[in-house]
Amino acid sequence: MVDRIVNDSERLGRTSRGADGPVRVLVLGGYGLIGSAVLARLREAGHAVTALGRSTAAAQRRFPDVSWIERDIAGLCEAAAWRPLIAGFDVVVNCAGALQDGPRDDVRAVQATAMRALFRACADAGSLRVVQISAAGAASDATTVFMRTKAEADAVLAGLDLDWTILRPGLVLAPTAYGGTALLRALASVPLVLPLPDHTGPIQTVHVDDVAVAVRLAVEGRVPARACYDLVEPEPHDLAEVVQALRGWLGYAPAPLLRVARPLVRLAVAVGDGLGRLGWRSPLRRTAFAQVSAGVTGDPGPWSHASGQSLSGLAISLRRLPSTVQERWFGRLWLLKPVLVGGLSLFWIASGFVGFARFDAAASVLTSRGVGNGIAQAAVTAGVGLDLILGTAMLVRRTMPLAALGMVATTVAYLAAGTVLTPDLWGDPLGPFVKTIPGALLALVAVALAAER
Repeated sequence: MVDRIVNDSERLGRTSRGADGPVRVLVLGGYGLIGSAVLARLREAGHAVTALGRSTAAAQRRFPDVSWIERDIAGLCEAAAWRPLIAGFDVVVNCAGALQDGPRDDVRAVQATAMRALFRACADAGSLRVVQISAAGAASDATTVFMRTKAEADAVLAGLDLDWTILRPGLVLAPTAYGGTALLRALASVPLVLPLPDHTGPIQTVHVDDVAVAVRLAVEGRVPARACYDLVEPEPHDLAEVVQALRGWLGYAPAPLLRVARPLVRLAVAVGDGLGRLGWRSPLRRTAFAQVSAGVTGDPGPWSHASGQSLSGLAISLRRLPSTVQERWFGRLWLLKPVLVGGLSLFWIASGFVGFARFDAAASVLTSRGVGNGIAQAAVTAGVGLDLILGTAMLVRRTMPLAALGMVATTVAYLAAGTVLTPDLWGDPLGPFVKTIPGALLALVAVALAAER
C-alpha cells in the first residue's frame, strides 16, 4: 500500500506539467502547515509560484526560490484590493485560515469577508482558476465560527462563474506541527497515562503530502472542476485511537486512558481562551474543543473516484512521517512550555510583590553594608518595578522573548552589583545569589521555545 502511494506521487511528479507548460500560481498562506507543503509540491512540479502572507521574512529564507507578497489578508476586504495582486496569475490557491479570533486573528475577515472579495475579483478576471482549502465538516449550521465561515466562503465560490475546486481536508498529519496537531503530539507524550476528554467525535486524518498532491491536480486541471472533495482517509477513529497511534509512532509504550471530566476540560479551555487574548494561539480553546467534540469526518469516495487515488490511512500516514528524537523533544517540551512561561512570570511577579511588602528589609540589606539610605531605597524601588514589568511582559506573546532576555540581563546585573556591594551573600546558606542562576537559564530556554510556527 505504501509503495503504491509513493509510486503514484512519483508518477504524478513526472507528468505534472500540462499541455500549456508551467502554471503561474498565487498561494495564500504559503508558510502555513498546508501552504508550505503546497509550495514545495508546486515548485517540484515546475510551476511558477508566488506566495502571499502577513509576515514573510522567515518564509523568504525558507523558500528563497518563491516570490513573496507581504499583505494582511484580513485587510483585503474589497475586490479592488485583490485585482492588482492576482493580475498575471493562472490559478489562486487559498491555504489561509484562522482558528479563532484573537489579537492577531479575525476569523470572519480572513475566511469569509476577504475570500468573498477575492473570489469576486477572480470571477471578474475571467480566466482564473481557484482552489479553495476548506475543512471537512464545514457547514452553515456548524458549531464553530471557523467552520461556518469556511462554509460561507465555499458557497460564495461555488456560486460564481469560474473554474473552482474546493478541497476539504480532515485532521492533517504533517512533519511539522502546531495548533491541534501539536496538542495531540503533546498528549501522546504525557508520561504514564493518556489524558483525554470524554465524548469526542470520530476523526478521519489525511497526510499533508496527499493534500498537496490534491492541490496540484486541481491546479493542473487533472480532476473535474466545479466540485467539492473531502480529503480524508477511508476509516474513522476515535480520539484515543489517534493519540495511542501517535504515542506508538513516537516510540513510547502504550498507556492507560485517563478520561478528564468535562468541568476540568472547560476550565482548561477557559484558560486557553484567556491566553488567546494575550496573543498565544493555544489549541486548548473553545473552537478546538467544539471541533473535537463534533468530530472531523468526510466522504473520501468522490475524491478517490475523481483522482483514481486512495488517501493514506492513519497508520500509513504516520509511517510516512519522521519519528526521531526531535519529535520526542517537541512533544514533551510543548507540554512544558506553558509551565515554563507561567512559572517564570509568577516567580518575577511574586519577587516584585515581596520586595514591595518587605521594602525596608530589602533596603536594609544594602544600608547595613554602607550604602546610603536614598540609594538603597532607589535600588529597591527600581528592582520591584523591574520585577513586576518583566513578570507581566512574560505573559504576553509578543513581549515574551524580550521579557525573557530582560530577565537574563537583570540577573547578570544583579549578580554583578551584588558581587561588588554584598559579596558575602555568595556564601549565604539560603543562596540568594546562587538560586538566581537556574532562573536565568530557564529564561534562556523560554527564548529558545518562543517560536510558535
